[in-house]
Amino acid sequence: MTTHPKNTTNDPATGGPAAGGSPARLTVLAGPTAVGKGTVAADIRERFPDIWISVSATTRKPRPTEVHGVHYLFVSDAEFDRMIADGELLEWAVVHKAARYGTPKQPVLAKLAEGRPALLEIDLQGARQVRETMPEAQFVFLAPPSWDELVRRLVGRGTETAEERERRLETATLELAAEKEFDVTIVNASVREAADQLVKLIRSPSITGKS
Repeated sequence: MTTHPKNTTNDPATGGPAAGGSPARLTVLAGPTAVGKGTVAADIRERFPDIWISVSATTRKPRPTEVHGVHYLFVSDAEFDRMIADGELLEWAVVHKAARYGTPKQPVLAKLAEGRPALLEIDLQGARQVRETMPEAQFVFLAPPSWDELVRRLVGRGTETAEERERRLETATLELAAEKEFDVTIVNASVREAADQLVKLIRSPSITGKS
């Protein structure tokens, strides 16, 4: 696995080099629906507590196993509107033509300023927005082993209606086509192996090419 060359990371608070010359780097993980981004992030959260993982805000309703403040910040449409108006979001987007998702900005900047590596697990639209404002971050695409496996995972998790699955699969075809926009691709054939590869990238001092 190789990666594209990247610029030296700057201090997210000042725009200049971070103190000590060894800044923490923001890593952005994106990929198609049902590829397992959340599962990979959860594995990293459990096994690598030194890596801080951002908690996104969303206007969708929580699934039965999801906990507010752990998996997502579940907010009302009015609260999400306020966060946008007050400039509190690093990025936000309407996902799958339904709910809105966004990344609270201040926690990300605070962790990077502390020198702690940070991971954003977000959708493609959000990743593009972050690239505009923080191009020094590294961008990782999580891909499925195959299209059939992606469909199997989406159907198998049983959290969406047939109409929602169809909408997500339509979106997934566009998301898969965006792989070339990312610095490196990790294939999620095994959650633990994908998580280990991602942690290695997060902890690496720089990116040097693309696979």
